[in-house]
Amino acid sequence: MASTASPPAANGSSAKSSEYSEPSAPPTYFHSFFSNLLSWDNPRSSAIAYASIVTFIVAGRYLDVVRWAFKLTWIVLGVAVAAEVAGKAVLNKGLASQLRPRQYYTIPRETFEALLGDMHDLLNFFVIEAQRIAFAENVYATAAAFVGALIAYILIKFVPYWGLALIFNTVVFFAPLVYKTNKELIDEQLKQASNVINTQTSQLRETAHKHTAHAADLTKQYLGDYTTKAQQLLRGRHATSAATTPIAPSFPTAPSTAPSQKVSEADFPTAPKAAIPIQKPVADEDSEEESSEEEEEPLISA
Repeated sequence: MASTASPPAANGSSAKSSEYSEPSAPPTYFHSFFSNLLSWDNPRSSAIAYASIVTFIVAGRYLDVVRWAFKLTWIVLGVAVAAEVAGKAVLNKGLASQLRPRQYYTIPRETFEALLGDMHDLLNFFVIEAQRIAFAENVYATAAAFVGALIAYILIKFVPYWGLALIFNTVVFFAPLVYKTNKELIDEQLKQASNVINTQTSQLRETAHKHTAHAADLTKQYLGDYTTKAQQLLRGRHATSAATTPIAPSFPTAPSTAPSQKVSEADFPTAPKAAIPIQKPVADEDSEEESSEEEEEPLISA
């Protein structure tokens, strides 16, 4: 199998650029062969190829080819042995040996190398196309392969292998023919579908952008509110701590110099020597009279 890797670069920059360059896939002979065959450029060749493949599939299903091959082998070998023995017995010469060519047939090296080259190109064709499908070089081809694999996975539970092979062969041959016949209509439908998908994708992108911006604004708003509340709580704690701090009482400063005047007894008034008369309050006399009257009332009623 031919390698598609690029030759080693002289410096690091060129090696890096070649590493990420687009992979090269040289087309083989079978690329053009299958392209012409499946595109129905030559309808006769395409029809013969399709009929031949269908015939082989049906024959492999309903005909016991392997058993028939062994049967044909033992018949031919039996006839050869009988002819050789009968010829030697009757003619003293074997009939099978008389039919032997002077030189046995061999496969020329050129033919074998050409056959190997064709097999090599055929294997490369399948390997290259598998990579193109796997890495989505053509999105439509990858999508078609995905749909085909999904349908085959579902049908394999109900349809035998030869039926799947027949369906696959029919789709591979007739899908390009249907597209070629109705190319304008199919292209128009694909274009409309692509426009619808692009419109929906842009709408989803705009909606996602709006929701993201709204969520970012809400997050900023909540962060601002929480920051303000945290600052208020911190300020309140500082105010309460300052209010609860005890203030030291202020006392008058003691005089630092002695008073200039001395206090003498003449500066104070003279205390009275006579006794101070005590007057009985009037309220007490009234209360005594009321109590005496209350004491006399029971005697009168008696």
